Amino acid sequence: MDRVKLADFLRRSRERLRPQEVGLAAGPRRRTPGLRREELAQLSGVSADYVMRLEQARSSQPSTQLLNALARALRLTEDERDHLFLLAGHRPPEGARAGNHVPPGLLYLLDRLGDTPAQLLTDLGDLLAQNALAEALFGCVCKVEEGDRNIVWRWFTDPFVREAYPPRSTTA
Repeated sequence: MDRVKLADFLRRSRERLRPQEVGLAAGPRRRTPGLRREELAQLSGVSADYVMRLEQARSSQPSTQLLNALARALRLTEDERDHLFLLAGHRPPEGARAGNHVPPGLLYLLDRLGDTPAQLLTDLGDLLAQNALAEALFGCVCKVEEGDRNIVWRWFTDPFVREAYPPRSTTA
């Protein structure tokens, strides 16, 4: 855990937000450019004393629940939240996986690419859909068993897939 960098990141993130952006009244006199520590504590459900200790690099390691609450209150992006977790010495939460669902709009776009072979793959290389030209070039992989739809695996095990490429490109 890097207490000094965590404190600096929290302070800069707090100063970046305006009270109006989170539904609080601005008030007549403000010495700080962004949210006050008390306002951040109220929004995240943490004591103001603990927020102060975090920003002064005097706190113990915050829990993942507390970090999630601070990230929500500070309106951090996913990358900023991950950075906050790493500074606090925790592994960032897993992001959403791509999944196997192909939206209808993407299928429509795939069909409109008539003169370009195109395939939709998961983040692990499993083929989800392909247009007619890709099917003519590579064969219909979508109709095979679900475990055999991985393009990388098929490259090494199916010589038919490699035939679509010139011999020079397969020497690697």
